[in-house]
Amino acid sequence: MSHSDEFDQPSLPLGETYPEIRESVRALCADFPGEYWRALDRERAYPADFVKALTEAGFLSALIPEDYGGSGLPIGAAAAILEEIHRSGGNGAACHAQMYTMGTLLRHGSPEQKKAYLPGIASGELRMQAFGVTEPTTGSDTTQLRTTATRDGDHYVVNGQKVWISRAEHSDLLLLLARTTPKDQVRSRREGLSTFLVDMREAVGNGLTIRPIRTMLNHATTELFFDGLKVPAENLIGAEGQGFSYILDGMNAERILIAAESIGDARFFVDRASAYAKERVVFGRPIGQNQGIQFPIARAYAASEAADLMTRKAIALFEAGKPCGPEANMAKLLASEASWSAADTCIQTHGGFGFAEEYDIERKFREARLYQVAPISTNMILAYIGQHVLGMPRSY
Repeated sequence: MSHSDEFDQPSLPLGETYPEIRESVRALCADFPGEYWRALDRERAYPADFVKALTEAGFLSALIPEDYGGSGLPIGAAAAILEEIHRSGGNGAACHAQMYTMGTLLRHGSPEQKKAYLPGIASGELRMQAFGVTEPTTGSDTTQLRTTATRDGDHYVVNGQKVWISRAEHSDLLLLLARTTPKDQVRSRREGLSTFLVDMREAVGNGLTIRPIRTMLNHATTELFFDGLKVPAENLIGAEGQGFSYILDGMNAERILIAAESIGDARFFVDRASAYAKERVVFGRPIGQNQGIQFPIARAYAASEAADLMTRKAIALFEAGKPCGPEANMAKLLASEASWSAADTCIQTHGGFGFAEEYDIERKFREARLYQVAPISTNMILAYIGQHVLGMPRSY
């Protein structure tokens, strides 16, 4: 019996769709139209006003418990928020990390740490937007990372480098994964890594250097250099050496939320393509009357609806406290592929106009491509399914 078969229960509800939350998010996003995002994209600027509006509306604290000033909503609500941002033509990547990185603190932090940080994150006083895992030499092979944190009295000394770290220049706190035990001294390759909260307001210029990386999309991407950075020992989350399991614990939430964003993108492209196909007249007839235009849009719609169902199943399992690794990964895989296919179809439908900035399609096209690569590549998901769901030999 496969993992999925175990939970294929007819009684498993697909859950709430949160129409009121979606309507509120759409109303907020209407204040940030395409012109807003295009201007930011040209300057590679951070959408500070948009993030502030989301924060003040309480959307970014949706998953933080009420005891700490959040809304205490389930992950399905957070997915609805991010999907609607993307369907409205915006991009939740400017702030989505706050929704899933705080989970590591919530689940594994000490009572003192949660009391010290979560209320500020919920109110917007503190931004926890940066997640320091990936390194230049190890990439997806997280267990082999080389950034070290060495205990020295009442603090750790961090040395190393991270890359493709989004929003580091716009975050107060960094969730950092570093090696605290040499690789040759651990029993399992998953051991010896620890998770820390780094206060970047104090760290920058005192052992931490942030260097922006200009990429094909406006994602506030950076690389981080650690040179003798001192991190208070009290900022260690959970037990030393168990940080990798803490990071893994939050990855299902990350996959689900990214899938929701991709579904929002796919629906944006299908909405735009179908509308344009109905109104654009060539050779005396709407181009949507031609099957060469109509059928790819219909196929993109079907793919996005199928991805949405898998995402809702992953959400239902997650909220029920059941294992959902395969479902969360498949949701991210199917949603990212659906959005990319819909993006390509939308560009093709619009022809030359699809490449014009003012239509917002070329910007969203570039943004949609990212999710085939990050936060986990398509091939890594396929390897996971092949090994852990289908029982085939480990491929890496």
